[in-house]
Amino acid sequence: MTADDSYGRLDDDDYPAYTMGRAAEVLGATQGFFRALGEARLITPLRSKGGHRRYSRYQLRIAARARELVDQGTPIKAACRIIILEDQLEEAQRLNAEYHRTTESANPPAAE
Repeated sequence: MTADDSYGRLDDDDYPAYTMGRAAEVLGATQGFFRALGEARLITPLRSKGGHRRYSRYQLRIAARARELVDQGTPIKAACRIIILEDQLEEAQRLNAEYHRTTESANPPAAE
């Protein structure tokens, strides 16, 4: 990968651009907080060739939501579970809406 290729990936939400230290700094959290999110399997960082954790902007948004819940007094494991359930609900709603669009276009209402 050339330097130009790397710069082009900076706008990619899934590109693991942040070290653990930088990710923690961005969120005002500790590195231990990020380790706990990994242990709870909320986010799984990619690893650099040297074995260092790397996080994407998408993962930082998830971590920010977890941080918000924890700051409100929710235990970290519960916060992770809430986020996973929120994600599952969002996906189910998306699939349901897609299903309804498909069935409506396949079976238009009868003209009166």
